[in-house]
Amino acid sequence: MSYSPVPPSLCQSLPSNTASTQVLDFLNQRRSTPLALLTEPGPQRDELSMILQLASRVPDHRRVVPWRFVVFLGAAKQQAAKLIGQRFLELNPKSGKSKAGLESHKFSNAPVVIALISSPDEKHKTPVWEQNLTVGAVGQNLLLASNAAGFAGVWLTCWYAFDQDIRQHFGVQAFEKIAGFFHLGTASENPVERPRPDMDRIVSHWKPTSP
Repeated sequence: MSYSPVPPSLCQSLPSNTASTQVLDFLNQRRSTPLALLTEPGPQRDELSMILQLASRVPDHRRVVPWRFVVFLGAAKQQAAKLIGQRFLELNPKSGKSKAGLESHKFSNAPVVIALISSPDEKHKTPVWEQNLTVGAVGQNLLLASNAAGFAGVWLTCWYAFDQDIRQHFGVQAFEKIAGFFHLGTASENPVERPRPDMDRIVSHWKPTSP
């Protein structure tokens, strides 16, 4: 995809809304693609730069920017996958190399992997909880931007997001958390729809109590 939107200029007047049935249809059909279905091609560097830029246009309390990205590509991605397999064997010595290899393959299967790092400023007046919510919004935007750019993707966490050894290898600091790994590529087949929330169970309308 050759399209690359130009970011608005600082203090430029922006529309408060942009009515679009196309966007509504897009959101209505949003679907993660299972990891096993992700294959080449993945986003190239210019496309990836655009996706990350758009992912970062989120509601951000007081412009704290409590997130960062770690991108895994090519040989570096394969090396990261190898580290995950080795660590799995250390933790599960009876599992065997085939299982460790599967763990490695899960990480390296998609063309592009992006770690979204929650990096809150704990001294800032904005509560860390609100900063974490912003990170979640970045994750959703990342998937939407990837889909709109013509790529499939899935947001996964996996055990190694919490493993101290892997965290250290990936440069994650003690106060940070890995919000997830985003695997991006092209779907080898279209995923099917899955059950969605029952809206009657999760939506209520507040009413004042009687005096």
